[in-house]
Formats: sequence, structure tokens, C-alpha cells
Amino acid sequence: MRRIACMLWVTLALIGQNQKPAKEFTISTTTRLVLLDVSVKDSSGGFVSGLTRDNFKVYEDGKLQEITQFADQDIPVSAGLVIDNSGSMRPKRPEVVTAALAFIGASNPQDEVFIVNFNEKVYHGLPDEVLFSDNVKQLRNALWKGEAEGRTALYDALDYSLKHLDMGRRDKKTLIVISDGGDNISKHTFKDVMNGVLSSQATIYTIGIFDDDDPDRNPGVLKQLAKVSGGTAYFPNKLEEIVPACKQIAKEIRTRYTIGYAPAVEGKPNRRVKVEVSAPGRGKLVARTRTNYLFTDENK
Repeated sequence: MRRIACMLWVTLALIGQNQKPAKEFTISTTTRLVLLDVSVKDSSGGFVSGLTRDNFKVYEDGKLQEITQFADQDIPVSAGLVIDNSGSMRPKRPEVVTAALAFIGASNPQDEVFIVNFNEKVYHGLPDEVLFSDNVKQLRNALWKGEAEGRTALYDALDYSLKHLDMGRRDKKTLIVISDGGDNISKHTFKDVMNGVLSSQATIYTIGIFDDDDPDRNPGVLKQLAKVSGGTAYFPNKLEEIVPACKQIAKEIRTRYTIGYAPAVEGKPNRRVKVEVSAPGRGKLVARTRTNYLFTDENK
């Protein structure tokens, strides 16, 4: 499937009497549209629902954009769980698998999910013929696949996962990355990964569980992946905090807004995006979405 520049270039497939119910909301590719995945929280950190198109303003490179598409539905997503399975993760593995299953259980039942386990190599956890699954038993087996051993090829795992995510049938896409350290053996670089993030519409959530004596720990990488893509980075102090973090991520994915606009063809490739939100009587609201995307010739 052709990679596209950071967002889907799409129109909403909601036509006449054939309009589908909200839970089956779909998007089809027919025209140029930047599609933003937006989370809104209030001053207490709670998720904010019930907003309309008029509550949002979108800027690209400082210029106000006309919002042409808007949805606040719980839209099914294509999701990838990217799990560090290196040797240092061996004692943490039961808690990580439990947390990953908690995420699956709290997600939209129509989500399609794949599992990537990585250490020195990157492994597709599901059977070779199964690209995505919504079968909990099959996903549980995928999470336990392989032994926790070896070094950490985080960048290789991210590169693989972003490409695999492109094959998902859902229009909204996300990755959840759980790792206890940086990278010490990948063939790909952090620059390679960031180019992939900017050229993908994926929202990335990261969970860093570090050992105090881990020389490869790199929380900055996990923070940057989440910030640029519009996700959140979590750094639990205790292993038992991983499950609540995964449930929080699932809830956020299900409450995010979808906002689309048609960008100008002219301009630099790397474009900055900002979303502002306000609603009378709702106090201070904060919108979070990706900060950058790449616009390339194939999108013209």
C-alpha cells in the first residue's frame, strides 16, 4: 500500500441513505486532505467530549485553515503493539503482557491489532498469514511469542511497524511502544525513524520502563516520538503502573477527534501544525495532535 505524507488524503464516505452508523465511520481516498487525530483535555487532565467543529482552529505554518471534515466518533483504528523483548525485559515480561492485554480489552472491539516483538531482531508476533487480528487469544499468544533475550533494536522495530501499519484497513492508525531502554544494535537510525513518523499518519504512544543502571536508556527518544506524532509518553515509576497507562491510552484513542483540512500545494515539505480549542463555560482546554508532517510530490 502506498505510503502517504503523514496524513491520509481523503474524503468522508458518507453518502445519502447509504450512510453507515457512527461506529462504522469510514474514510476513502479520493482527494487531498490532511487528517488530524486530536485529543482534548481540560485543566484537570480529563478528556473532553461533545465539542463541535466551531470549537477548533487549525493552523499550518501559522496560517489559519478551513476545517472541511470533522468527526467525534469512536472510530476503529489499526493499532500495533511494539514490545521490547530484549534480555533486560525478562523479569518485566509478565507485567508487560498483562498491560498489553488490558489495552486490547479497553479498546474498540472493531480495532485491528498486530504485535511486534523485538530484541536483536524484529518479529511479527501473529502467524505469517495474519497481518492483523481482533482475536484476544491469538493476540495473547503473539505477545508471549519468543524468548526475552539479546540486545535492543528499537529503531528497526519502529521502522518495520510503521510500514506494517500502512497495510491496515482502518483509516486511523496508532502504535503503542513499550521498552525499557534505548537502541544498541539497529541498522536504522533515529533520523530514519523520524522520517518515517513524519511520512505516516500514525499517532504514537510510548511507555518507558527503565532500570536505573541501564546505560542505553533514552527517554528523550520516546518523548520525541510521542510529541511529533501527537501521542503521549508515559514513564511509570513501578511495573504495576503499566496497566493503568495502557488503559489510559485506550481511552484516549477512543475519545480523540478527527479534523481534516485541504493544505496548499505550494510550500515547504516539512510543515508545522497547531490546533487550538475553546468552548464557553468549559475553562481552559488543551488540544494535542501531531506537530509536523511531510508534504511530498506524490500528494499533489
